[in-house]
Amino acid sequence: MLEQSACRSVGSLGNTITGLRALLRFLYLRRYTPLPLAAVPAVAARRAEASRTLSAGQVTRLLASCDRGTAIGRRDYAILTVLVRLGLRAGEVAALMLDDIDWRAGELVVVGKGGRRDRLPLPVDVGQALAAYLRRGRPRGECRHVFVHARAPYCAMGRWAVSHVVVRACQRAGVPELRAHRLRHGAATEMHRAGAGLVEIGQVLRHRHAATTTI
Repeated sequence: MLEQSACRSVGSLGNTITGLRALLRFLYLRRYTPLPLAAVPAVAARRAEASRTLSAGQVTRLLASCDRGTAIGRRDYAILTVLVRLGLRAGEVAALMLDDIDWRAGELVVVGKGGRRDRLPLPVDVGQALAAYLRRGRPRGECRHVFVHARAPYCAMGRWAVSHVVVRACQRAGVPELRAHRLRHGAATEMHRAGAGLVEIGQVLRHRHAATTTI
């Protein structure tokens, strides 16, 4: 576990520890081991990861790194804008369908964990970024996902491809390399700085429990 802690995130390490404890309890209860070895230390607090969010200036550089004169640049800019402004998860961005955008109502349907469907307001800048990509960047085809690969057969992007868009943008902008989920944390931080309460932030991020928002 000490070796793994040097190269894995807090969340990933916590999941591994939970599984390891369950395995050790199983071995003891089935008498494969003579002693209860399930006293695996807990993961340290998220102090290191909590600081890994981008400042407002860095976010501006991140968005500006996209060449919106190209189809890929318009796509990446739209992806980053959705992540930064709405705090969606990478998988939720990848799962967006064309029918999920209600242009008349100015809303976006997001399919989250457990198939939960939520309607979020569509900010003007997010709508403009999406419209620019759909009109002058998205390849035509039968795929109904919003974000597709730039090369044939123009299939839907997966969550890892969405996260890779963030990594490439960080490299271009010269900011600390982050994954897509860090932009979700950054969106929550910016809402808090702007005066939003935990209840409001939790509603935007669609948290089930207030304790999650507090973290």
